[in-house]
Amino acid sequence: MRRRVLLATISAVAVAVILLGVPLGIFGARYMVSAEAQRLSDRLDQLTRSVQSAQDRGDDVSETAIRRAVEGRAGDIPAHVVISLPDGTQIEAGSPVTGPAIGQGQWTEDRASVTLTVSAWSAWIKAAQVVVLVAAAGVVAIGAGVAMAVWQANRLSAPLVYLAASAEQLASGQVRPRLEPSGVEEIDLVAAELARTSDRLAARLAAERQFTSDASHQLRTPLTALTMRLEEIQAASQDPDVQEEARISLEQVERLVTVVDDLLAASRRSQGGTTEPVVLLDVVRQQEEEWRPTFEREGRSLVIDVGGDHRVLATPGALAQVLATLLENSLRHGDGTTTVRSRPSGTTGAVAVEVADEGPGVPDEIAAKIFDRGMTSGAGTGLGLALARDLAAADGGRLELAQRRPPVFALFLAGVPKTLDPGVVLPPGTTISSRGRRGRRRTREA
Repeated sequence: MRRRVLLATISAVAVAVILLGVPLGIFGARYMVSAEAQRLSDRLDQLTRSVQSAQDRGDDVSETAIRRAVEGRAGDIPAHVVISLPDGTQIEAGSPVTGPAIGQGQWTEDRASVTLTVSAWSAWIKAAQVVVLVAAAGVVAIGAGVAMAVWQANRLSAPLVYLAASAEQLASGQVRPRLEPSGVEEIDLVAAELARTSDRLAARLAAERQFTSDASHQLRTPLTALTMRLEEIQAASQDPDVQEEARISLEQVERLVTVVDDLLAASRRSQGGTTEPVVLLDVVRQQEEEWRPTFEREGRSLVIDVGGDHRVLATPGALAQVLATLLENSLRHGDGTTTVRSRPSGTTGAVAVEVADEGPGVPDEIAAKIFDRGMTSGAGTGLGLALARDLAAADGGRLELAQRRPPVFALFLAGVPKTLDPGVVLPPGTTISSRGRRGRRRTREA
C-alpha cells in the first residue's frame, strides 16, 4: 500500500506540474521575446521623434539621442542604428548584428528612415532563462510532492503494518496485543474489532487452559501417589511375585502418565501456542516470594541476580513451574546459597537463566540421565526435572545441566523479537483529536 500511495501522489503532482509548467514555460519564453521587441519599439519611437525634431530645426541628429537608442535602458540589448536622411545621408551607430536578428523601422514625416536591429540570441537567452526558472520551480514542486507523498504514505501504511504486527502477536499466542490509536479512523475501527476478538479468544483459551490444567492436576496427583505407593510395595516386599507385579503396575502407570502428557501437548498445539512476551524478572520475583520463606526455614539463602530488561518468549505459568521445579530440586538436593541469575545467550537475543547452589552436585552415574523420567537419586519420583524439560521445550526453550559440581541448571529461552514489538519498529500514527470524529467513532463502536 505504501508504494501505491507514493506512486499515486507523485504521479498526481507530476501531472499537475507538467500541465501547468509546460504552458507557463512557453508563455514565459514568448513573453520575454515580446517584451524585448516592445522595448526595442519604444527605443525606436524615441529616436524617431528625436530625428523629426532635428529635421524641423534643420539641425543634425543629436549624438546623445543616437547613443541612447543604441544602449537603451538598463537590461536592454545593444542595438545597431541606421538613419537614412532624405538627402541621402546615412548615419550608423552600434555594432552590426550578425546571425538571427530582431529589427524594426519607422519613417519620419520628412521621409527619414530610422531602423533599429538587435541580436535575437540575447532575447532567446532571456527566454531560455525563464524556461529554466519554470523547470526549477517544477522540480521543487515535485520534490515537495514527493516529501508529502512519503509522509502521507507513512501515515497510512505504518498503522496497517502496526496492525499486522498486532495480529502476528495474536497468532503467536499473545491474546491481548498492545494496540495504540493510529489516527486513521477506519484503521482504528479494525484495531478495536481485533482487540474485542482477542478478548473473546483470551476468554476461550483461558477456559480451555484452565480445564486442561485442572484435568492434568487431577490425574497427576493420584498417579503420582499411586507410583509412590507401588514403589514402596516393591521396596518393602520380599516376595518376587509381588515385586514383579509392582514393576508391571509401575510400567502401566508410566504409560498412563505418558498418555496424559501427550494429551496435554496436543491440547497446547491445537490452541496455536501459549507463548507471549514475558518480563523475566516478574516471574522470578514471584517465585522468590513463594520460596524464600522455605529456604530461610532450612537455613539457606536465596539470591536473585536477574536483569530487569530481559524479556523472553514463554508461557508464564510454564516458566513459573520450571523455575519452581529447579528451586525445589536445589532445596532438596543442594546446599548453601542458591543463586538465580540471568545472562544473554548468543547474538539472537536469547536469555539463559541459571539456578546454582553450593551442594555436592549431581553424581556422575546419573548426570547423563538426569532429565529422564524415573531417574532419581532416591529422594523423589524422578518426574519433576523431566516435566520441567518438557515444559521448556514446549515453549521453544531448552533445559540443561550446565555444570555438575557445584550444580548449575541452565534454562535457555528465546528473546522477544522486534517483530513482536510494534511500538519499537512500527511507529504509531498521529492521534486525531477531533471531537466530531471521536463522536462518530463512539457511535459506531456502540
